[in-house]
Amino acid sequence: MEWVYIKDLKNYIEQEVELRGWVRRKRSSGKIIFIELRDGTGFVQVVAEKSTVGDENFAAADKLRLESSLIVRGKVRKDDRAPSGVELLATQVIPVQIPEEDFPIQKPDHSIEYLMEHRHLWLRAKRQFHILRIRDAVIKAIRKFYWERDFVQIDTPIFTGAIGETAGNLFEVDYFDYGKVYLTQTGQLYLEAACMALGKVFNLGPTFRAEKSKTRRHLIEFWMNEAEVAYYEHEDNVRLQEDLVYYIVQYVLNNVYDDLVAIGRDVSKLEKVQKPFPRMTYTEAVNFLQKQGFDIKWGDDFGGDEETVLAKQFDSPLFVTHYPRQAKAFYMQPDPQNPEVVLCDDLLAPEGYGEIIGASQRIHDYDLMVERLKEHNLPIEKYDWYLDLRKFGSVPHSGFGLGVERTIAWIAGLEHIREAIPFARTLYRVHP
Repeated sequence: MEWVYIKDLKNYIEQEVELRGWVRRKRSSGKIIFIELRDGTGFVQVVAEKSTVGDENFAAADKLRLESSLIVRGKVRKDDRAPSGVELLATQVIPVQIPEEDFPIQKPDHSIEYLMEHRHLWLRAKRQFHILRIRDAVIKAIRKFYWERDFVQIDTPIFTGAIGETAGNLFEVDYFDYGKVYLTQTGQLYLEAACMALGKVFNLGPTFRAEKSKTRRHLIEFWMNEAEVAYYEHEDNVRLQEDLVYYIVQYVLNNVYDDLVAIGRDVSKLEKVQKPFPRMTYTEAVNFLQKQGFDIKWGDDFGGDEETVLAKQFDSPLFVTHYPRQAKAFYMQPDPQNPEVVLCDDLLAPEGYGEIIGASQRIHDYDLMVERLKEHNLPIEKYDWYLDLRKFGSVPHSGFGLGVERTIAWIAGLEHIREAIPFARTLYRVHP
């Protein structure tokens, strides 16, 4: 008898198959036991009738508890009332392991703190199943987008001796006799080196920010996708980000639509995302916010409230460009038309989800880069290799970083970013 997965059962109508999974729910009605079985690909109802399975199998099914693991053999029947369109009429029930105690997550009103403490088991819940399938689709879309465009994936280091953003939110690590190194905030600097060798490159991996933030948008450890392209200038960079985000949204709609619906996402909002995305400059954004009553002046950074008000005007993500030079990282290229601002952008997701991309054209002039490092009080000797990129064949180049969990939170319509990653690392959580 063939072992098949629940997602493929519709191809086996009226055939005998074997399923291997876990009990999600169980109820009995006299001489019939109904088991909702999950196997990591989906959910299906298994019907164990005493007259069909016999006394021994029926007794085995009766002993099953929530999250018991089991093997079930039987015939696939079409059932239009079932969410999967099929059910399994069991002929044999084989318990693999029956827990000796009640599964810890059974009540509908567990607190978030309790659920996060039991995250290793909470992952088995139906909602979490669908969210993690959406996450998987987003990550597939990211890689597919770049590979279709002949980008090369570069795995950038997690230990780094060079600061990519600001020194205030770094995790320090003792690195043998070398001294202090840091957990990476970004792989950007290394991607810049790689793009001078390979032209178009991207990465996808974990990054770390030691920020004591407790907002629904922040994680201490999160995944980031970054890209870097030689000879790309600001406008090329903006178009690439726009194409990527639109591609991700379309891929998710086309591949995990049912998962979005299952968690209650209003998919019509995603269907309204269209290119080209709206744009405004930082200066235009400040003027708009001042008219909305915000106490903000030119040079201030935007917080969550400001980003929400700016983005809620539009159905598609919003590009805010040309931020003040002093408010941004040392490596950003000044605008030749106005050196007080830099050729950069933040991409703000609709519906109050905030910044999902930070981007810029990079400084490619050696002397200007040295000047900017000094302005930021960064040790020149730590950046000797980075400066070499400006000494040997330097060209204009641009790149960006996309926060994977923030993107997932927006696409899935999650209230908090902690559900967008299998095991969240937040200010007070490193367990489990």
